[in-house]
Amino acid sequence: MLKEGVQATVRPDRGFVAVIGADAKTLLQGLLSQDVEKITPDKAGFGALLTPQGKYLHDMFLTTLDDGLVLECELDRIDDLLKRLKLYRLRAKAEIEKLSGWQCVVLWGQDPFSLGEVPGAAKLLDGASAYIDPRLADLGTRIVGPNAIKFAASFEKGTEDTYRAHRISFGVPEGAADIAVDRGFLLESGFDELNGVDWKKGCYVGQELTARTRYRGLVKRRLMSVKLDGEAPAVGESIQYLGKDAGEMRSHVGKTGLALVRLDAWRAAKDAGEPLTAGASRIWPIKPQWAVFE
Repeated sequence: MLKEGVQATVRPDRGFVAVIGADAKTLLQGLLSQDVEKITPDKAGFGALLTPQGKYLHDMFLTTLDDGLVLECELDRIDDLLKRLKLYRLRAKAEIEKLSGWQCVVLWGQDPFSLGEVPGAAKLLDGASAYIDPRLADLGTRIVGPNAIKFAASFEKGTEDTYRAHRISFGVPEGAADIAVDRGFLLESGFDELNGVDWKKGCYVGQELTARTRYRGLVKRRLMSVKLDGEAPAVGESIQYLGKDAGEMRSHVGKTGLALVRLDAWRAAKDAGEPLTAGASRIWPIKPQWAVFE
């Protein structure tokens, strides 16, 4: 019998990289926006790899192995992530390799494993790691490991699109469809509020510009959930307000999507009770409840 109140989505679009060895954590600590020393069997994390100029390359979830860490990333971009990590390895005593046979399942609705409501709270579960989404507890529980898919059988089946719609409704980005590679900045995409940047850790690639952007208040655009009236614009398509640039469209499911929106245009349109536009489409941005920019 299926347990009520929980949907389970198998994520075949996710890939896994193991970074193991004596210098594994030291290597990653100097690369990622998250403090990897805080990642334990009881705590998962979320972070990103940036260019030296602070621009987005990859976002990832972080869990532990006995002798290192696992990075969960976009499967279709895993080779690029591997290449970039290996460029930084140099003489570090660390091995970087794909994990074959690993799976990801996302459960949302009720808390099926009594993990609580703290983002990142984790526990080992019959050979897999189960944890509350480190970005936002409302997104549910993630299970990763070589046998994760078996946990989906007890719950109502959710498609990849139903989960994406769930995530997008909260204004939470994931991957290159939502954050422009080599162009996007973490703070535009909510990584501060979504626990994707640790401000107390030491230096990492892109740290200087990320910190400067925060402390000088230089964020002029923010990623928001949007309601669409008309045909959904393509990813990257320009959005306008009163004929002027107001941002660009990111991914969507049905009539709900994400868009990177200029804050000045959003405020002006909101005050006037008017939509943004992309061609014949009308776009209504919605500030995420977790976001701090108003």
